[in-house]
Amino acid sequence: MANRATLGCFGAIVVVVLIALLGGVGTYNNLVSLDQAVQAQWGQVENVYQRRADLIPNLVQTVKGVANFEKSTYIAVAQARSKVGQVQAATPSNVTSDAQSFGKFQAAQDGLSSALSRLLVVVERYPDLKANENFLELQSQLEGTENRISVERMRYNQVAQSFNTARQSFPTAVYAGFFGDRFKPKAYFQAQAGAQTVPKVKF
Repeated sequence: MANRATLGCFGAIVVVVLIALLGGVGTYNNLVSLDQAVQAQWGQVENVYQRRADLIPNLVQTVKGVANFEKSTYIAVAQARSKVGQVQAATPSNVTSDAQSFGKFQAAQDGLSSALSRLLVVVERYPDLKANENFLELQSQLEGTENRISVERMRYNQVAQSFNTARQSFPTAVYAGFFGDRFKPKAYFQAQAGAQTVPKVKF
């Protein structure tokens, strides 16, 4: 009788352990899938930001060609673009899970957005530049890129939210804790300080 009770207890323990292991495997695989979705969407965010950065040299060259255009305005854009490049070079591969690095990345990109906005406001004072075909093409591309940035940031926040919700739910939070920094919560894009809506680029 005692042996049967011991075997029964041992069997129950084995079943519980197996269930826990299977649950852990399923939880791990789900977190990996959600993490990969975040990384893929982060790649899309980087792509649209790179597209914008690639447009800027042509934009700067175009406005530099207009007589009396404010030099400090396009220099500010060039400097902001340079800062973005420096921040990107120093950005760790796990930036989505590193709130400090993520914040620096966003701050640099927001700085470039502000510099571009100032330049484009100044353009209003230059009818010749507004009629320049090259500038008009750049305007169209930049408007499209700004829209893409907004969309990709929104999509990134959505997949980051899905990951964070799963990561912080019970019992996933317990399992995730066993893997240290492997499944840290993801950072979110935030609106610029004082901004209620995404600024629209106007030429």
